[in-house]
Amino acid sequence: MPFVLTVDQRGSRRSRDLVEDALSTLKQLVHEPLLSFERTAGDEFQGVLAESEAAVDAARLLLRAGAWSVGIGAGPVEEPLPASTRSARGPAFVHAREALDTAKQRPQHVAVVGAGTERAQEADAVLTLMAAVITRRSPAGWAAIDLVEAGHTFAEAAEILGVSRQAVGQRLSAALWQQERDARPVVARLLQEAAA
Repeated sequence: MPFVLTVDQRGSRRSRDLVEDALSTLKQLVHEPLLSFERTAGDEFQGVLAESEAAVDAARLLLRAGAWSVGIGAGPVEEPLPASTRSARGPAFVHAREALDTAKQRPQHVAVVGAGTERAQEADAVLTLMAAVITRRSPAGWAAIDLVEAGHTFAEAAEILGVSRQAVGQRLSAALWQQERDARPVVARLLQEAAA
């Protein structure tokens, strides 16, 4: 089952339009989307992903940027898929819109709605907790995470950052990196079950 992300820029009247920046950032995703992320109206955009892991990764990238409300809809979409996200329809799109409306009212700015209500609520709870961790990270924590997730050892990351290996470990610990890593597959599994 697909996963639809409907995303809206927060505080867009007080800052420049960031949609193109976000669309560029989302090109970092490992999995190709079923339907590419594209602007749908004003400072809002949507995309359709086939894998729940990709939906979690996309939400993580957007939450890190700190400028977005993210709604994830889990469920079916009408087939055959059109060429453009803007032309697509189905329950997952309705769920994503409902999720975005909820996300806009929350301090963590993320929400999940799905066909399987109970699993969607569970995915929503774990993803919201993950968002709270992500949005409170310091730049130093992100610098350490980026290096380690790029494949550098703690020693290599320490050398690049000009700190001790122990300091890298402390930054990762303060950023709750391992806890977030452990939560990601849980959210992905719950999203998958929420789509059924």
